[in-house]
Amino acid sequence: MRYMVLGSVFTSIALLVSCTVSGYSDPSVLEPGIGTVQQSGKHLRAFGSEKELEEFFEKLNTRRDERQKSLSANNNVPSASPASDTAGKSAAESESVTNTQHAGVDEGGIVKVHGDNLVILRRGKLFTVAIGGNDLRPISSLNAFGPDIDPSGTWYDEMLVSGDTIAVIGYSYARGGTEVGLFTIDRAGNLAYGSTYHLRSNDYYSSRNYASRLIGNKLIFYSPMYLNYYGGDPKETLPAVRKWRKGATHDDFERITPASRVYMGARDMEKMPYSALHTVTVCDLGRGNMECQATALIGPAGNVFYVSPSSVYVWTANYYTEQGGSTLYKMPLDGSAPSALQTKGSPVDQFSFLESNDGHLNVLVRANGSGNWMWNAERSSGEAALMRISVNSFSDGSDTVAEENYRVLPKPRGYSFQNRFVGSYLLYGTGAGWQRDERSAASELFAVKWNGDGDVERLQLPHGVDRIEALGTDAVVVGSGGNDLYFSAVSLRNRPELRGRYVYENGSQGELRSHGFFYKPDGNNSGILGLPVRGGSESRYAHLKRDSASILFLRNNFLNFSEIGELDSQTSGVINDGCQASCVDWYGNARPLFIKGRTFALLGYEIVEGTMRNGTLTETRRINYAPSRSARNAE
Repeated sequence: MRYMVLGSVFTSIALLVSCTVSGYSDPSVLEPGIGTVQQSGKHLRAFGSEKELEEFFEKLNTRRDERQKSLSANNNVPSASPASDTAGKSAAESESVTNTQHAGVDEGGIVKVHGDNLVILRRGKLFTVAIGGNDLRPISSLNAFGPDIDPSGTWYDEMLVSGDTIAVIGYSYARGGTEVGLFTIDRAGNLAYGSTYHLRSNDYYSSRNYASRLIGNKLIFYSPMYLNYYGGDPKETLPAVRKWRKGATHDDFERITPASRVYMGARDMEKMPYSALHTVTVCDLGRGNMECQATALIGPAGNVFYVSPSSVYVWTANYYTEQGGSTLYKMPLDGSAPSALQTKGSPVDQFSFLESNDGHLNVLVRANGSGNWMWNAERSSGEAALMRISVNSFSDGSDTVAEENYRVLPKPRGYSFQNRFVGSYLLYGTGAGWQRDERSAASELFAVKWNGDGDVERLQLPHGVDRIEALGTDAVVVGSGGNDLYFSAVSLRNRPELRGRYVYENGSQGELRSHGFFYKPDGNNSGILGLPVRGGSESRYAHLKRDSASILFLRNNFLNFSEIGELDSQTSGVINDGCQASCVDWYGNARPLFIKGRTFALLGYEIVEGTMRNGTLTETRRINYAPSRSARNAE
């Protein structure tokens, strides 16, 4: 739980590395903007009635009670908390400032664009900044929660913009579940609060993944609810939504999933000491409110999830049993029945997956993975393999992926594992992760075609692999070597090979999440990339409490890098912003922004604009949009 971790977050990270609620929606209605899934025939079995579901939960309670008597008090159980009993225009049509995994699938982030305005989520507040024409000026600010909501015990992490609706996504320990605040924004950038909803869930936080996606005007959540950790009625974990009102209670939650939309996972529940209800919820924001439907399945607790344009894939593993084994579930976004396959190993994070255009799912797996909940993705080990299967091969979970569908890959040294599908290749390697590596960090980058052709290529690097990003169909690998930060270009046009390299001396990444990076192409072989950086000996997790020092901008010209400039923060110390909630920047606070031909650096409460002059990016102006004392008092 994040509020418990906060006091010792730095130590914990170090140890890790060593709607309108309208009842049931009709699932037969095709969701606009969401791809349909061709069913292969067999799929998971849904419960036939509410009575059958209740009988199953009764058996689950009995097995849980029996198991708790025999388990040691020191069992390695995740510290998840139960839910508390107290209480227009699509993103794809707008200019994106988010480094997303899939085109057309937006991801919850800290900064978005609405017309001629930036929308920023920071430390429990929403801000808008006008950028139309030659503007750069703060417009509006508002608490990221409702006027009758106590924000304590809540983290407001990410947001998405659909038409004139802003959805702020948070997790509330106090009110129990994922909290979605809906706000409206007009063309001038003025903000207004609309309503708040809660979805039953455990904390979704991941050091790498994002909780929400947006396809068209459909807001998509994957959320687990652990069934076996606590007493009480298991039916209280079933998907439900509550529209918040002052004095709201647990009884205000309304189920959005009948028994016929709850599916039994493929594994024998008796061999599963810790199980979870895995739920995919799709909410229509087209009318400015929340009309949601959900599909749920019961399976093992450990998970890594990935969202493609048509499905959510959930890879579950029995981390807490000697039998081990894993199951991959496919949960279509169009509401059709989920299906499953028995698998081996576990992916590391969402970037271990690719649903490719040739109708296959490609997944890099490792022998020892821990899922991507909290900081679990920062540690993985064991042998590696590339699994490749047809997206139509899923069934009722009785089938097992054949050995020939796994290609054994070289095992990398190290623990902070990074992987990415770029063009026709899978790239992977290891680096320093959340630690600052003061040693020489020579490493290997492995490259293999994901369609199964060709050999595995090994590219020798003078640094670790801390970030892999696409430059069109080529790639850049970012990593630490000694005290320096390296950027190495990788050509993937023919046989993989290293090209140009840039060294940022005495520095490190200022942001580890994928959204911290952005590449803006201005031709087939050229463009500008931006990344937050820090100097000196600061740790990688300094961005949780302090602003990034600057954003470094490099020009890519036929895979040769040259620095064009840095846009620096001028904030010293900590601003007294009267923070009421989300006072740790779990999602970072710095982003490079390329919008309408202009270049900006978002650095905490500062936005710095730069202009190209004679091949150099030079600061032209900056603003500070931090809430003023008068504005804080007014709110």
